[in-house]
Amino acid sequence: MQNKYFLKFLCLQVFLINTAVVFQGHAQAPASGQISLNDLSAFKTPSANWSIAGSVVADFNKVNTISKKDGQGILVNIPGKSKNEDLFTNFEHGDLDLNFDFIMPKESNSGVYLQGRYEIQLLDSWGKDNVTNSDLGAVYQRWDESRSNGQFGYDGVAPRLNVSRAPGLWQHLHILFNAPKFDAAGKKTANARVVKIELNGVTIIENADLQGPTRGSAFAEEAASGPLRIQGDHGAVAIKNINYKTSVNPAIVDGSKRVWDENDKPVTVDVKGEPVVFRSFVDIPGKRVTHSASIGYPHNISYGYDLDNGAIYQVWKGGFLDASPMWLSRGDGNARPIGSVINLSDASSLAILNTTTESWPDTLADLVYRPKGYELDEQGYPTFKYIFNGIHVNDKTTANEGKSLTRNISVDGPAPKNLYARAAVGSDITEVGDGLYSVNNFEYYVQFDKGTKPVLRTTSKGKELLLPVKNTDKGTSVQYSLIW
Repeated sequence: MQNKYFLKFLCLQVFLINTAVVFQGHAQAPASGQISLNDLSAFKTPSANWSIAGSVVADFNKVNTISKKDGQGILVNIPGKSKNEDLFTNFEHGDLDLNFDFIMPKESNSGVYLQGRYEIQLLDSWGKDNVTNSDLGAVYQRWDESRSNGQFGYDGVAPRLNVSRAPGLWQHLHILFNAPKFDAAGKKTANARVVKIELNGVTIIENADLQGPTRGSAFAEEAASGPLRIQGDHGAVAIKNINYKTSVNPAIVDGSKRVWDENDKPVTVDVKGEPVVFRSFVDIPGKRVTHSASIGYPHNISYGYDLDNGAIYQVWKGGFLDASPMWLSRGDGNARPIGSVINLSDASSLAILNTTTESWPDTLADLVYRPKGYELDEQGYPTFKYIFNGIHVNDKTTANEGKSLTRNISVDGPAPKNLYARAAVGSDITEVGDGLYSVNNFEYYVQFDKGTKPVLRTTSKGKELLLPVKNTDKGTSVQYSLIW
């Protein structure tokens, strides 16, 4: 009997030692925190493809290319010729409320695995009309090669909208995750669950039941906890501002439901095959635009135009408009973009400057600006017309499928020598190359045609990109593209 009990005791000791070895460095995550990116000490045995940087540029044009500069605060994966491995946190988590910013170059592919088991896809999905469970923000599919040929992949969850931004721009992902639950005997009592995923401020997935690990899981079996894992063997990616909490409310209300009617059905304005111009009030930070035209184009790209100032004041991707507030009770005349919005300036796009150091006017004096409505071309694209300081102006913006908007501002007759158009204003504007400029630290791009020479200037409020409106034998106009 003594030998029997001694043998059991010895086996228990060996089990505990082995368990300690397996989980060494994988403590349970604190209730909340931020993963320090001063170095790689938050991660277990990082391979050579991982590093820490102070700044990065993920290339808009070159496939899978990131450049970096020394410093702290950004986690960078640059796959090389040697072995490229995934990255695991030293802590393990169960439920998780995770936020982080990320940036990817053209055609890059990566992913974040919750508990090392359930992949949320990171991919360059810019401009795609129809997204799948392989696109940015999706819950990647499970995999079983014992299933029928062509059906190995199953149970993935695609985003409801594509709000992905262009390569080389910073994006934001927010994930709410409930871990699987187990009883005292180790039997699973509840599946893992994605409560909600928000990409660039828009809910794209909610209430997704995860019946098992997705393809590429680091572990064959499910468990109550596991490390956060970032894919390192596919494409280049950079990540910063990784914040988390380990408490998640399983009954989060869908944040995409704003103001709906009494039947709990949204009153939406959709784009079906041709452009739509919709007049309403629109609320923007600090202001209500009372004379707004919202223009929706096919391929899920839209913009807002202020008819009082001749300004494109916001752009977005996703759906078109939620007009529910216009029909709720007596209505307030307000419509709201359905998608990820980038706010631009609401000031006039044109100004007469005596010098290039003169401040851009925030408002227009009386009688300087007179709106003259708009005309539609054969494709349904509107050209907004107005008189500015006696100058007859035509303002037309067209779409490059779901990827960019190209704006052309032309003048009837000769323009004064000191007439300028402002293409962008921001806290930071940096030339990236080949006529491409990033605005607000890679929030969006402005692209100019070859040979165009914009004026990049510093003001008391930040930076501005100006275009002189010159008279040529081909007419008087300026043109640029907004890319995001």
